[in-house]
Amino acid sequence: MRRSLVSVLVLLTTLLGAPVANAAPGSSISYKSISGVGGTTLKAFVVEPTGIGNGPFPLLVMPSSWAVPNIEYVGAAAKLAKESGYVVVSYTSRGFWDSGGEIDIAGPDTVGDVSKVIDWAVANAHADGTKVGVAGISYGAGQSLLAAAADKRIKAAAALSTWTDLARSLYPYSTVNKQAVEVLLAAGHATGRPGPVLNEAEDAYRDGRFWEVVPISAGRSAASKIDQINANGTAVMIGNAWNDGIFAPGQVADFYSKLTGPKRLMLSPGDHATAELFGAAGLPNEIWESVGRWFDRYVKGAANGIDAEQPVQLKPNNGGTWKKFGAWPAGAADTMQLDSKKIYAGWNTVADSGTILLSGALQGFLNIPTGVGLPFVDRNLAGVWSGPQYWSGATIAGTPKLKLTVTPSAETTTLFAYLYEVGPLGLGSLITHKPVKVTGAGRTQTLDVELEPTVWNVGAGDRLALVIDTVDPRYLSESTRGSTVTFGPSSLTVPKA
Repeated sequence: MRRSLVSVLVLLTTLLGAPVANAAPGSSISYKSISGVGGTTLKAFVVEPTGIGNGPFPLLVMPSSWAVPNIEYVGAAAKLAKESGYVVVSYTSRGFWDSGGEIDIAGPDTVGDVSKVIDWAVANAHADGTKVGVAGISYGAGQSLLAAAADKRIKAAAALSTWTDLARSLYPYSTVNKQAVEVLLAAGHATGRPGPVLNEAEDAYRDGRFWEVVPISAGRSAASKIDQINANGTAVMIGNAWNDGIFAPGQVADFYSKLTGPKRLMLSPGDHATAELFGAAGLPNEIWESVGRWFDRYVKGAANGIDAEQPVQLKPNNGGTWKKFGAWPAGAADTMQLDSKKIYAGWNTVADSGTILLSGALQGFLNIPTGVGLPFVDRNLAGVWSGPQYWSGATIAGTPKLKLTVTPSAETTTLFAYLYEVGPLGLGSLITHKPVKVTGAGRTQTLDVELEPTVWNVGAGDRLALVIDTVDPRYLSESTRGSTVTFGPSSLTVPKA
């Protein structure tokens, strides 16, 4: 497969020329080899503006996503070169496809490659080393944030479908996000060359020792580099999806709140990378439009007004127009008291969120929410609590929070909390969810659990319902079949706009 892609890239370069003047009006594209950290060869498409002099031009560096080659951003790059005069380098991350090296999970070499690409572009592509931005989707986004902490030349970063805390993304509340881990591992093996760190992490995961992987997270997470990013004054724009099945929005929202420099946060419906997918190809896209304006303001220095706009822009997960805030919403809240219940653990129910990943992708295009029929949920196997009706409707905006009093009978139990909007027929649309692992057989304990943040318009006459289950195919459940969980008096707090 890797050889096939290299052949396609060589053919594309041959057809375009290397370089090809005016491959598109106002830009030229060439296929280059760039020396990364340790001399590792990185394969890149370099897009340069034409017809506006010889530069130097502002520079944008775009590392590719996990398992995706350097052609990923060429459409957006050509558009940025033509319309705004950037030199753009879209390159394959080390260890994947046509680039050399091994996959190190955004380790020091991969992050250092960003600086090496900047060096190369300044020396070879008429780029201005004083006007530099970095951008990427997913793996490229995480690299961009880490590079912004390490390289003071980077004035602005745009991170789309990003992680900021790797452990929190793949191991929320000590629960393995099995679906995400399996997808990443399969894609890495199919399109790249795993290095020692990835191989060791996979071995630990397969052996049920995922907690041993957690220590590698800090050095590979922008959340641990927040002081460096703030000290550098980097302007950071983040765009993620509410239903991102790999990098959920809670970790991004918390990271955003700690940034002290220029910042912008856009959360919208969809799953991983779906909100910005077409924009990377150069097609009209509101996220990439903001990316372009972000770089125009903070890399080129253009006074385009984006810095005067409300920085937190949130599109409701079930449809509607963007809601704009000066900061992460923290308005009035409703609290629903949860009475005591006892359930049997370790059984599948119709309440689980196993289709979130697929339905989330559909939401990005068709706005189809994940649903469940609440009357069909077995109350012996799942806890179900219903709140009062919102006769005039309501908008949830922020992070719903649970305070649970629980007593498990088994030493380890995994709980999955789902918040639904429920209509008059008892049909529920999933708003948000969160897993949490509980340990200590027979020990009564109080858990403070934050569900994933959301913005959601509740219809007039509908109500909220909370369901807590013990098995979900998306995650690695550690519940013991036949054990029990007893819930004491608890509460759910829901923020409203």
